[in-house]
Amino acid sequence: VNMQATFLLPKCIHNVIKARGQAFNLVKCLPDYGIVLDAGSSHTAMYIYKWPADKQNGTGVVTQHTECHPKGGGISSYAGQQREAGRSLQSCLDQATRDIPRARHHLTPVYLGATAGMRLLNISSPVQSAQVLKEVGQTIQSYPFNYQGAAILSGQEEGAYGWVTVNYLLENFIKYGFVGHWLSPGRQTVGALDFGGASTQITFVTKDEVEDKRDRMNLRLYGYDYSLYTHSFLCYGRDQVFKRLLAHLVTGHTGKMSHPCFPAGYNVTMKMGTLFDSPCTVGLTPSSGYNPQAALSVEGSGDYDHCLGNMTEIFSFHSCPFSQCSFDKVFQPNVSGSFMAFSAFFYIHQFLQTTTGILVATPAQLEEATRAVCNMSINEMLVLAPDQEPRLQDFCAASVFTKVLFTRGYGFDEISFPRISFQKKAGDTSVGWALGYMLSLSSLLPGESVGLRKALKPGAWAALLFLFALLLTTALMYVSLQACRGKKKGSRDIAS
Repeated sequence: VNMQATFLLPKCIHNVIKARGQAFNLVKCLPDYGIVLDAGSSHTAMYIYKWPADKQNGTGVVTQHTECHPKGGGISSYAGQQREAGRSLQSCLDQATRDIPRARHHLTPVYLGATAGMRLLNISSPVQSAQVLKEVGQTIQSYPFNYQGAAILSGQEEGAYGWVTVNYLLENFIKYGFVGHWLSPGRQTVGALDFGGASTQITFVTKDEVEDKRDRMNLRLYGYDYSLYTHSFLCYGRDQVFKRLLAHLVTGHTGKMSHPCFPAGYNVTMKMGTLFDSPCTVGLTPSSGYNPQAALSVEGSGDYDHCLGNMTEIFSFHSCPFSQCSFDKVFQPNVSGSFMAFSAFFYIHQFLQTTTGILVATPAQLEEATRAVCNMSINEMLVLAPDQEPRLQDFCAASVFTKVLFTRGYGFDEISFPRISFQKKAGDTSVGWALGYMLSLSSLLPGESVGLRKALKPGAWAALLFLFALLLTTALMYVSLQACRGKKKGSRDIAS
């Protein structure tokens, strides 16, 4: 290689060429890293992302490096024993020190975002909420990373960051062109449907007027403006829905009751107090004769129609202060475009397909598959999905909830429902709000246009073109030389 041209190459390539087998500093060649701790209501997940260190103006491709799921519940479940909240993160933070090169530790930002579980704790006990955040912050700061703080995300932020993640991974904002440019692909964006333990979110671009300004968000990314409708329904997450449904069913029952959404053959005993210890159910606490320590025995009956009737009563479809609503007096424009449903929605959809063999691509198929699952006994479920044993009792209720939410709540129909894609990952990256959160906070989503921006510096491209031309010339010279040698040999053979 012509050493006079190597000054044009990116720094780490230049160092490799210049070293010629000698020791050199590889730190410049390492990618940058970022860590997000997704502190959900039911569990915490850690995601490590990486991108090229020599990226220009925020255009480096961000990919998922590794992920970690510690044992135990979400940090909100450690209220009153906040030290355990910090300890619950240690196994994953230990893994991060191994997964990220030591030379990059002090440069790696760490973000902790808490969602609906901590939003509920902040409602019921602001003091305990602050104590938990303080403790997890101290634990993270004891590691050699660049701690950027712990925050409780609003429902609107959670929905918007999930939408950013989905469309970033699908390259709906920008894509890397063959000639080395970042280009706008000119594709429509995809809406995001998230289903966590304590809340559910819907976010999509709309041209309609958003009548409730609290549900409108305007973003400018890569030189384009996006007008989003986004709403988060607190207390409509998976765990809180199950608790609200049971609290609704228990009215007037003492000691023993039947549950139409639990499969036949399944039964469980719990304390009455566990049903009404959440801000989502405290309003349903019996007004008389209530003993939080009393035992309640619940027996499954596996009745789809009764399950559907009771689940529908959790929603309020009766009044709307706007021109149109989804439910609970919340304005929503008509759904438009394609959507990606992730988190718990993915697992529910996968379970329905696996156990029933139904594609679940239309509202009619969703109802058919849900009815089939709800009419299964617990033993039938065990045969079809033994790996899901700890959660089998919840799939009927979760499926019925999804049906009511999507078709009656959000308004998906025979035309729009087939445009929902249920996914866990896009490529090798988990879909959720975490990536969008890190991209936004670390300024990796520039507002200015990137249509004419090159992914490498102009000098680097010039050097690469020079090297390509040099290799091509060398190859041609080699072929010509071989041809000449062949002709000379042929002449000698004829002469002899």
